[in-house]
Amino acid sequence: MAAFLGVDTGGTFTDFVLWKDGEVRLHKLLSTPDAPERAILQGMRDLGLEDEDLYVVHGSTVATNAVLEGKGVKTLFVTNRGFADMLSIGRQNRRHLHDFQPAPETLPVPPELCLESGGRLSAGGEYLDQITDADLEMLRVAVGKHQPQAVAINLLFSWLDDGAERKLAGALPDEMFVSLSSRVLPEIREYERGMATCLNAWVGPLVQGYLRRLQQGLKKAKLSVMQSSGDTVAADSAGEQAVRMLLSGPAGGLVAASRLGKLAGREKLLSFDMGGTSTDVALIDGDPQLTTEGRIGGWPVAVPMVDMHTIGAGGGSIAWLDEGGMLRVGPESAGADPGPVCYGRGGSRPTVTDANLLLGRLLPSAFLGGQMSLNVEAAREAMSSLAEAMHSSVMDAAEAVIRVANEHMARALRTISVQRGVDPAAFTLASFGGAGGLHVCALAESLGMQEALVPVHGGVLSALGMLLAAPGRQLSHTWLALLDTLQAQEIEDALEQLAADALLSLQGEALQPEQYHVQASVDLRYAGQSYSLNVPWTSLAGVRQTFHCRHEERYGHRLDLPLELVNLRVSVRGKAVPVKPRLPLGREPGAAFEYCMASGESQPVPCFARDDLVVGQQIEGPALIVEQVATTWLAPGWLLRVDELGNLLLRRL
Repeated sequence: MAAFLGVDTGGTFTDFVLWKDGEVRLHKLLSTPDAPERAILQGMRDLGLEDEDLYVVHGSTVATNAVLEGKGVKTLFVTNRGFADMLSIGRQNRRHLHDFQPAPETLPVPPELCLESGGRLSAGGEYLDQITDADLEMLRVAVGKHQPQAVAINLLFSWLDDGAERKLAGALPDEMFVSLSSRVLPEIREYERGMATCLNAWVGPLVQGYLRRLQQGLKKAKLSVMQSSGDTVAADSAGEQAVRMLLSGPAGGLVAASRLGKLAGREKLLSFDMGGTSTDVALIDGDPQLTTEGRIGGWPVAVPMVDMHTIGAGGGSIAWLDEGGMLRVGPESAGADPGPVCYGRGGSRPTVTDANLLLGRLLPSAFLGGQMSLNVEAAREAMSSLAEAMHSSVMDAAEAVIRVANEHMARALRTISVQRGVDPAAFTLASFGGAGGLHVCALAESLGMQEALVPVHGGVLSALGMLLAAPGRQLSHTWLALLDTLQAQEIEDALEQLAADALLSLQGEALQPEQYHVQASVDLRYAGQSYSLNVPWTSLAGVRQTFHCRHEERYGHRLDLPLELVNLRVSVRGKAVPVKPRLPLGREPGAAFEYCMASGESQPVPCFARDDLVVGQQIEGPALIVEQVATTWLAPGWLLRVDELGNLLLRRL
């Protein structure tokens, strides 16, 4: 295929990166939250791609939004007798330590839709309670009575034997969406496995319907979807594992940040992706880190996903005063409709974008490459109402909004660095997303960091990451045994079988099917512990040594106890699209095309077009760097240098 398109649907904007004939084209337009495919198809028409053979990789928020907004489909949950309240009991962990009477949480499946059945296994894999004809009839009656759109089946120890789950599934109508825990997450911990299975059923039909409508509109295009782990999967099988798409969009940004960081010689990155609705922060040390302890909407999601922290602070975050007169920013957002007040689409409450515009950090005539003009007076009027309530000037109110938003993001960055024993000063702050460049200098200063990176195509980096990602699978399976009782060949045979299963499901997805990269790892723990650490598989002696070192690094000590094997894991990835991200730069050092007044500056601030800059060009702040899909505010005391790819490397003077 000659053309490749990466599409990232965000809460405010939908971003496009087209790779065709060795060149990159960018596009950005407002999202259509009620029907996300509408913005995608409009963007393709804008790019003239309606009837072209395409390979499209899409980062979708359909699953994420459905979970966060509690808008999944009606779902039945089936488990063993005596465990119908499994999801409501959970792990009995209080979200707020000193709240002794927390309000009950709304669950994806209410109690009346939680059913009990036979099919219970012992920890050794023996049946303690067989499935009876009465169990199957009970399930059929419940389906007829409640008319669910999906069924989630989670039986105890199903990772040892999936026969009982398959028997229950066989009693359901063929058209029913059925989610089996033995397929979604064949691992120990019945609550975490059950929640992943339930969420998969809860949003699966929505994802399948959305992807079906999108595929019909794409006509000739081959469609793949980004998974939360940073791998892509063919759209026709993505809905079956919808729970693996909950961080679909943000994962693309981390894939691209990692790739561009390596090319720029900066492998240790603290990243923040600031869009219109939220900000995602992560720590990258060579490659994006994966976790199986992620949470979405307060619920655990134990499938592999990029390790990131998300807060409700974006360009569209609304500024308001609480009952005590304290200034708040977010988590409510103006979204794409109506959007910030300065968009002129009916918004009336001031946002972070309105504040940046009033402070002179956005050029009204250069937004989205001049395709959209920003209304300064409308932003001023909205900010005036907030300033009046704060008993301050409009500009002071705008400064306060930016300071509060920056502190939210700085706190999130500390959560994934300082709170984990990582010194931010040893990392480079990588800023991307449409609004990231406006805040990068202030955040770096707040964290004591000396260097920042605004990558090429940073305003649409998640869409670029869709093209840089490779088709892949992350498979796991529990195997509980003391390590000393096992032979290396036993483990290697089981890992090879997992890899073979992954390769089988990948057939036809990779551009170069013969080229796959397989990584095997194991989860280990000290005998008697509850939680494990993941280490790469090398040999029995090798994993022992690595585990002891990592345990000591993480917890400050090692123990003289036997090691227990918990899970086997394989990561299989194919080859990605051969995109070469590079910004076409000028031949002569770019000069300022305009000067503007910025708050706090006594002299007009020069504005540079990023496309006009040349390799090696240096600019000392204050300055604005304007491009089609983003703007970078180079604060006083910072020096910018353009590298060979067109990345902006920022250094504190």
